[in-house]
Amino acid sequence: MTETTTNLRDAPAGRLVRSVVLVGMMGAGKTAVGRVLAGQLDAEIRDSDAEIEASAQLSIAEIFERYGEPFFREKESAVIARLLAGPPCILSTGGGAWMSQANRDLLMAHAAVLWLKADLELLWQRVRHKNTRPLLRTADPRASLCALYEQRAPVYALAPYQVTVAPEWSVEETTEHVLAALVEAGAVEGYPT
Repeated sequence: MTETTTNLRDAPAGRLVRSVVLVGMMGAGKTAVGRVLAGQLDAEIRDSDAEIEASAQLSIAEIFERYGEPFFREKESAVIARLLAGPPCILSTGGGAWMSQANRDLLMAHAAVLWLKADLELLWQRVRHKNTRPLLRTADPRASLCALYEQRAPVYALAPYQVTVAPEWSVEETTEHVLAALVEAGAVEGYPT
């Protein structure tokens, strides 16, 4: 694993060579960083959760409620495979996508995978007021988040690259760190080494 903190604020625009997949817990910033990253690289951003919602014409919470998590995970795997078969893109996945061995194998074969690693307190600050997180619709959402974090962190650590998100970083600052890691991964060309 590589953790990089190079400042790319003034670097020239780069080019996406292979797809990039951001993995991590809900609230880590995958979608927000993915949007900024896509803008800086003039690349398309794809969000597996948004693709699932569009095809089902239901929210993720509604899919979980009506059909259950196993159904959602099956659809998620199919959408990820379809998106990775297309041109290089920035792919933001749901927090649980990386938990599947089949998804991990597929993602690592076709993309540079980077874990946006955020500590539990930062994640809680970001998700505590949102009611769109089906796995936190429990009697004790903080305890549920903590249990998910403890279960998932060791699996996220299997990602070849990671950036530890500092609480004081803006989305743009986090993206700079992500770009540095992606240059090192060979997923982005055009930035000075």
